[in-house]
Amino acid sequence: MDTHTSAAPTFRLWLMMVLEFAIWGAWLPLIWGYMGAAVADGGLGFSGTEIAWVGSAFAIASIMGIFFSSQFADRTFAAERFMAVSHLVGGLAILGMYWARDFRTFFSLMLVHALLYVPTISVTNSIAFTHMKNAQKEFGLVRMGGTIGWILAAWPLYFILQGKTGAEAVAASRSIFLVAGITSLVLAAYSLFLPHTPPKRAVPGDSGFAWLKATKFLAHPYLLVLFIVTFIDAVIHNGYFVLAGDFLKSQSVGIKPEWIMPVMSIGQVAEILTMAVLGAVLARLGWKTTMILGILGHAARFAVFAFFPQSQAVIVAVQVLHGICYAFFFATLYIFIDAAFPKDVRSSAQSLFNLLVLGLGDLAAKWLFIPLQSRLTTDGTVDYRQLFLVPTFMALAAAVVLAIAFWPPRSLAAAGETQDDLETEPGLVT
Repeated sequence: MDTHTSAAPTFRLWLMMVLEFAIWGAWLPLIWGYMGAAVADGGLGFSGTEIAWVGSAFAIASIMGIFFSSQFADRTFAAERFMAVSHLVGGLAILGMYWARDFRTFFSLMLVHALLYVPTISVTNSIAFTHMKNAQKEFGLVRMGGTIGWILAAWPLYFILQGKTGAEAVAASRSIFLVAGITSLVLAAYSLFLPHTPPKRAVPGDSGFAWLKATKFLAHPYLLVLFIVTFIDAVIHNGYFVLAGDFLKSQSVGIKPEWIMPVMSIGQVAEILTMAVLGAVLARLGWKTTMILGILGHAARFAVFAFFPQSQAVIVAVQVLHGICYAFFFATLYIFIDAAFPKDVRSSAQSLFNLLVLGLGDLAAKWLFIPLQSRLTTDGTVDYRQLFLVPTFMALAAAVVLAIAFWPPRSLAAAGETQDDLETEPGLVT
């Protein structure tokens, strides 16, 4: 049956995204404080190096996922069954982290969870694109569920942590693993009710390795340019999460610590609204202009951080640009990847770019911005103007590169056209 001839299962795909990102959103904001807190206060007492290793699990998984998990999702297993198995085992692993107290066990369980969870981010995109009738119009609405899921994940934790302070709050924060694990098990069961998405067998003459075929497509200049720009934007995007917390509670801005997460969540609310209009923006502006606007959103936000650090109201208001930064670049990127790569390698292609978004970009942001912030700190005061001008100019440079060098095939720019329609065109056969 042609999945595009019947009505798109939009709600089921939306709910899939809600559960997918609720898993991640449940543990990510609070795990760092729990790992670093003293054992006497209910934490794990991990060293900075140990915390860094746990934080690198997603990067490791994003690399491994290209060669193994996405290969299976593309060529061997039906995507919904891959989701069910991954979230069953990954859910049990993160549940186990609730009881783990030593570093070796804790890191091992996180690595197992990451190895199984990270590839499902690409697979959920592949399932959604397979069953949507018009990806440019529908993906923003479907992917909006992920942002909502991230926000909803905080609700159980609000009631668990309400009224608790100090050691009691740290001990209670272990519940993040229960919330994430239970949500993962629910998604494992729910995956069995997702639309059937069979694997795509290799085209005769191919090596059979989906990741290898996906990588070969980077020989096309427009995809190579997009790959490079995605890395730069991923470094900037992850740099925001590395730097923003300390900046918002710094003496110059003066936002109280308990308000940091609510202020940063303004960007997530804006992301929901931006996702809702993404289809209309893409139809009107096209791939290139939409993605350039997403990158320039970073430049504008960091420029405000650099030049108006004492204008608390402006700093808070500019958080709304997060929606433009994410939806207009990253969500558009995923839609474009689905259009630019053949059906039999799309999970691997998504993983190839997620290697930058979730892995190398995240690592580069930590290695670039954390030492840079340290070098720009004197007597406990950070020179935020110099610090934030770095990502500002990086974003401007990436936008210029995209404007000058990103020229996808003209027919690919047409709504509904995909690489499957283009394989017979000269110069596009891989």
